[in-house]
Amino acid sequence: MPNTHRFVSSIKDICIDTWNALSENAGPFLKYEFLVALEESGSVTSQSGWQPHHLVIESDSGIIAAVPGFIKSHSYGEYVFDHSWANAYHQHGLDYYPKWIAAVPFTPVPGPRLLAKKTVSVGLIEAVIEATETLNELVSSYHWLFVEQPLVAEFKMSGQYLSRFGVQFQWHNYNYESFDDFLAGLTSRKRKDIRKSRKQLASAGVTIIQKKGMEISASDMAHFVLCYQQTYLKRSGHQGYLNEDFFHRIHSTMEENLLLVIAYQEEVPIASALFFHDNTGLYGRYWGALKDINGLHFACCYFEGIDFAIQNKLPLFNPGTQGEHKILRGFEPIFCYSLHKLNEPAFHDAVARFLTQEQDHIVSYFNQAKEVLPYNADFAPKLKTTSTSEPFSDIHNHNEKNL
Repeated sequence: MPNTHRFVSSIKDICIDTWNALSENAGPFLKYEFLVALEESGSVTSQSGWQPHHLVIESDSGIIAAVPGFIKSHSYGEYVFDHSWANAYHQHGLDYYPKWIAAVPFTPVPGPRLLAKKTVSVGLIEAVIEATETLNELVSSYHWLFVEQPLVAEFKMSGQYLSRFGVQFQWHNYNYESFDDFLAGLTSRKRKDIRKSRKQLASAGVTIIQKKGMEISASDMAHFVLCYQQTYLKRSGHQGYLNEDFFHRIHSTMEENLLLVIAYQEEVPIASALFFHDNTGLYGRYWGALKDINGLHFACCYFEGIDFAIQNKLPLFNPGTQGEHKILRGFEPIFCYSLHKLNEPAFHDAVARFLTQEQDHIVSYFNQAKEVLPYNADFAPKLKTTSTSEPFSDIHNHNEKNL
């Protein structure tokens, strides 16, 4: 029997064991428990502009592949910005929304988007593209966000998708034995700056602890939620995308994947940062503080994460998107990728030209960031960023060639 496909409007329409078998080693954010917590908490619904519309590919033996998909009525919470594309549609009397995206909501972490039992084949890619095209009457466009390099190459072969590049900053574990071992690879000035910052926090009566798994209590999580929501409200004027129910659900179902960093001043909790981790790495996601103290954010969100990754021999630490301030704290620039297909041919071609021009700026930005990394001359040859300054050379300028 040939492969068939269907779309489901809830992750709960798929067996938890089936989904987690497909997403094994895909990182904590593609676990069934994470996605169902988004839905059941009301953080991801049609009302919030995130209607689940997951793609399932089946054979006579059952589900062989799946894609976490959503029909979007806006572009918030994606971190691959296409608002100008939506505005152009609007100016020409066309609807950009709804659109369909393959992504993890509110999570700009690169990873698999096509989850499959076996190695992804050209035939499976073709089946996925054909399946999504059945939505042509419903959506304006298709967007695969924060995909891995191999998927970009596979989709390139279809000749239908445009590739887009961005830059994030990621810390890599070069088999460090301790935090001091990491510091030893930095320039003398940066090493002194970090040690001075940590001493200043100690002098201000600040202590920081790490809790993971069962060590995290319900009151710890409640304190974190308070910090997160108050900080979000202060910064943006509205509550965070994720609500208290979501955080309590993941605390209940994903405790083995959680690291909570809590800062105290004179034994009173004043700040907290929540991380996810598994064998693929450490991922810093959410932060909040009830009190502004110089250096506290960097200490909790970056240095504690680096220390945890070293102690647990994790290969990388992704602290979240954007932020040049990460560079001087040892986070190297990396390229991240997305794929786009617009059903309106004229707009698809216009976006292709835009992306070709944008790519030159992205490459320049990457190289500038690489030049100011704080590692000393002896350590610099080890860095992953020394290996390339091209965003995946075999798809370089691919968008322009599609025109």
